[in-house]
Amino acid sequence: MGGAGGIGGQSDTGRLRRVAVKPARDALGSEAAVERQWRDLRYTARPDFAAAEREYERFVSLLIQAGVEVLSLPPDSSVGLDSLYVRDASIVSDRGVILCNMGKPQRRTEPAAQEAVFRSAGIPICGRITGAGTLEGGDVCWIDDKTLVVGRGYRTNDEGIEQLRALVADVVDEVLVVPLPHWRGPDDVFHLMSIVSPIDSDLWLVYAPLLPVPFREALLARGIELVEVAAQEFESLGCNVLATAPREAVMVAGNPETRRRLERAGVAVREFSGREICLKGGGGPTCLTRPLVRDPI
Repeated sequence: MGGAGGIGGQSDTGRLRRVAVKPARDALGSEAAVERQWRDLRYTARPDFAAAEREYERFVSLLIQAGVEVLSLPPDSSVGLDSLYVRDASIVSDRGVILCNMGKPQRRTEPAAQEAVFRSAGIPICGRITGAGTLEGGDVCWIDDKTLVVGRGYRTNDEGIEQLRALVADVVDEVLVVPLPHWRGPDDVFHLMSIVSPIDSDLWLVYAPLLPVPFREALLARGIELVEVAAQEFESLGCNVLATAPREAVMVAGNPETRRRLERAGVAVREFSGREICLKGGGGPTCLTRPLVRDPI
């Protein structure tokens, strides 16, 4: 299970054993901090501090019920509200953590903040994206333990992808690059993980209208069944679903048709309200977590 220092698994669907998260109260900081930041970060509305804490506690309780060990990142004045979405600042391989270089300028301090916590916890750091290269963890996921997928969009550029390719060369056979659509432009919250969620080694949840045809064909060629998110549930983060084990998943409440489709495919689904911590900031349960250890598939 895992690689160097008990980290890894190189999967987005193996049973989740350990995860890093940022408690809502520590990401939001204070009512004043929320008021100061939410517009600049392009949240759709101001998060309610108390309600966000309640939602977050429910979310973490689902992880604990699934047997996941939770590593909470502490308060850090160098980062802001978006640090709640811990997936984006790092990537995990069997060699250790790769620290990202954020494409969103307001988030540039997050990788260093994560690095300090990981080092103090004895979690190895195997590299970082630097210089002109940008890369965010929301654009990266595993098809299998030797195939890494990277979305090329506004948050992740060609230089960042080439640096990542070099860092994983000894543990990955293929890095599959997926060009992402313009959608709503460079200021929108849009990652590869906005349109795909791996649920099992042979089952993915996808938002078909924005899924590039070559990538769709690549998934189907690998024998992966695609469950399509209901069109009316894309905006409510119906496509952002966290696998806690093969065909076991956590999703934001309010997406009943997508949930039914997953259940028809044999997926056990648990829900939490994400109005404050997900919908307003545009990040679902995968965004709220940085998996550190998964069972290999």
